[in-house]
Amino acid sequence: MISGGGTAGHVYPALAVVKWLMADSRWQMAEGSQPSAISHLPSAICYVGSIGGVEEGIVAKEGLPFRGIEAGGLRGSAPWTMLHNLCKMAVGFLQSLRIIWGFKPEVILVTGGYVCMPVALAGWFCRVPILIYLPDIEPGWAIGILSHFAAMIAVSFAESRRFFPPHKVAVTGYPVRPELLKADRLAAKQRFHLDEGMRTLLVFGGSRGAHSINLAISCILPELLEACQVIHLCGQEGEGRAKAQWEVLPACLQGRYRVYSYLHEGMADALAAADLVVARAGAATLGEFPALGKPSILVPYPYAGRHQELNAEYLTSRGAAVKVADAELGEKLLPTILELLSDDEALARMGERARALARPEAAQRIAAELRDLSKEAL
Repeated sequence: MISGGGTAGHVYPALAVVKWLMADSRWQMAEGSQPSAISHLPSAICYVGSIGGVEEGIVAKEGLPFRGIEAGGLRGSAPWTMLHNLCKMAVGFLQSLRIIWGFKPEVILVTGGYVCMPVALAGWFCRVPILIYLPDIEPGWAIGILSHFAAMIAVSFAESRRFFPPHKVAVTGYPVRPELLKADRLAAKQRFHLDEGMRTLLVFGGSRGAHSINLAISCILPELLEACQVIHLCGQEGEGRAKAQWEVLPACLQGRYRVYSYLHEGMADALAAADLVVARAGAATLGEFPALGKPSILVPYPYAGRHQELNAEYLTSRGAAVKVADAELGEKLLPTILELLSDDEALARMGERARALARPEAAQRIAAELRDLSKEAL
């Protein structure tokens, strides 16, 4: 059983593990290893997420069983909102118990977000082994609490070890969806009808978009399109404004601007086509950008606690990215983009340093940990 939600960065790592398991449903990691009791996928997998959350749509597209429960954020909420969400959590706990009693999982994988709290606590109550995967450098409030109930904690980076009991931690890397690793750059550019000889910039703020990034792009769009072609994933709320701006662009520039609210199946191609990425510093940037060797300009969301700042610092300190503060977008975004796009050596160097951080075996390693916990539960 799997739980995690709130952002795509909590969902896609879990799906990467699931896809590997579906490719090898015996969960065999080495020659001579014995198959586990779970051998019928995806019927052996149930994804538990929040009702109406971003994870519901993503999981549905993958054809996996999904069960929705009540959940709500607690940290930083007003007292009355916190009380309401505590009640939702209590309901979610009871719903999770009902799901566990019916589904009878051998192991539970959680990847973060408030929805995993009632699921993991219900699993612990029912004595089901719990494996936590931490996609960020630093755990959030929910994962910090749940780490005390987990049998194993998988982390992307050795730097995250210090937050957990050493005997519980395995450094696995970030599980990347296999379609990202298979994406072809030329085919990707053809999919988006891009000029193969022109630099391509990918802009996105995560599965929900990013208002400040969208606003900054709208202010510099004509100048930007003189230098490159742009794939802009602006979120549902930003789509209307972005498409309206496209309509008033000169005809010679309209062909260089591609606007989408979000891409699911096409995200691999969007990344493959890009020479440079402007993005928030969510957890996915730590795994997906290195996997494809993508240089990036990271704009940490200022209201996400320390998570995105630390994620951005990890990549920038290793020469794989440049950081621009959210408050400085209007001043620094355009010159930073233009400087990097005009410097082939800098882009190549950043791409190489990003790729050096990739851990392509991460999904298999987490699957191996799940297999071992599953065997112990028998």
